[in-house]
Amino acid sequence: MPPENTTPAPTAQTPAKKRDRTHWLYIMVIVAVVSGAAIGLIAPEVGIALKPLGTAFIALIKMIIAPIIFCTIVLGVGSVAKAATVGKVGGLAMIYFLCMATLALIIGLVVGNLIHPGTGLQLKPYEDAAGGEENATVVFLLGLIPGDIPVLPTLVLALLVGFALQSMGKAGEPVITGIRHIQAVVFKLMMMIMWAAPVGAFGAIAAVVGATGWAAIGSMAVLMGAFYLTCALFIVIVLGGLLKIVTGLNIFLLMKYLAREYLLIFSTSSSESALPRLLAKMEHAGVSKPVVGITVPTGYSFNLDGTAIYLTMAALFVSSAMGMPMDLGQQISLLVFMIIASKGAAGVTGAGLATLAAGLQAHRPELLDGMGVIVGIDKFMSEARALTNFTGNAVATLLIGRWTKELDLNQARAALDGSSPFDELSLDPENHGGTVESPEAEAPASGSPQSEAPASGSPATLSRT
Repeated sequence: MPPENTTPAPTAQTPAKKRDRTHWLYIMVIVAVVSGAAIGLIAPEVGIALKPLGTAFIALIKMIIAPIIFCTIVLGVGSVAKAATVGKVGGLAMIYFLCMATLALIIGLVVGNLIHPGTGLQLKPYEDAAGGEENATVVFLLGLIPGDIPVLPTLVLALLVGFALQSMGKAGEPVITGIRHIQAVVFKLMMMIMWAAPVGAFGAIAAVVGATGWAAIGSMAVLMGAFYLTCALFIVIVLGGLLKIVTGLNIFLLMKYLAREYLLIFSTSSSESALPRLLAKMEHAGVSKPVVGITVPTGYSFNLDGTAIYLTMAALFVSSAMGMPMDLGQQISLLVFMIIASKGAAGVTGAGLATLAAGLQAHRPELLDGMGVIVGIDKFMSEARALTNFTGNAVATLLIGRWTKELDLNQARAALDGSSPFDELSLDPENHGGTVESPEAEAPASGSPQSEAPASGSPATLSRT
């Protein structure tokens, strides 16, 4: 009898999956915020002296605003034009996204005017806080950061270029491809800047708390609490009401149906990680494949409800904290600007922060110095932004499916109540949690012209932004 072969059979080695490193960034920001607040409370003078760290970080954000706005708006104009050509579904989706973005921005303004977050902080720019005796070394180092480019002219130029490229047809495609590559470089630079966020948050929070004490901590807590509550009410009342009226479906059953995706988004602070699963689940819920294929990817670029609420609430917070509240006319002009510029809040970590800075720079440049405090708490609001953006896209897909008669309501009810469970094995495990380096904000995927940016080398995400 031949001896038993004890040699183990060869097995295929599964390559180790590269782990997303941005969770370390999140942890570092939390540590920086806590440390900065502690220093501001224990040693206020030291905290105030650290203000240039936050000022330098905001200067880096300002530096990248114009390139982000230019690239995303040029590609976004192409997305709108292309989406409109796919017929009824694309046109209906774009109209719905525009209406919902406007509504979300208005809600953010209303809530911000009701709670007046940041009132009484009286934040000051570094030059004023230094009492006119600026440190020469600090001034020299801050001067090394390139100046910002005016935002409004950049926005107008981007719109004109986008329309011009669309009118060129195929002849303009090489230029669009080139802009996508430039966008990839800009997004990479943005990600590099965001790795400095812990340093910027540390200095900014230390300075704010050092100058105002517990009042700053209380104001930030109020803003975060109000933002989370606003997002929750927006999902339940606005999105849930629309879903019930149009389809008869229950928003809570839909949220239960998407529970795994919510956990995935909460752990990554990005709705992009759940994009493949949303595509599959919407098809399983009875929406036709063409509607899902058009609505979901386009929504990841244009349907950013949570980000829209954040932009207007954060802008009012900064203006109140600086002691320079916006009047109604300025708020309306900010609203109009954000309707357009918020389309650039997808694609990379920090793009939402850059879009907020762009809005402030375009209307009240003096408010940019107050953004340091937002840097410290931005990460804490990213989960709510991502979850709201994701839910908004799920609801939009069902609504548009219903309006275009491409939704099987019986299958939708069966999927949501659990009588027709989703088959997890139908998804490739490798697609369950793709590498994510962002968003507030939530990034496009195949099917949306803007979504092709990640393919050019930029790991996209929406939503944190």
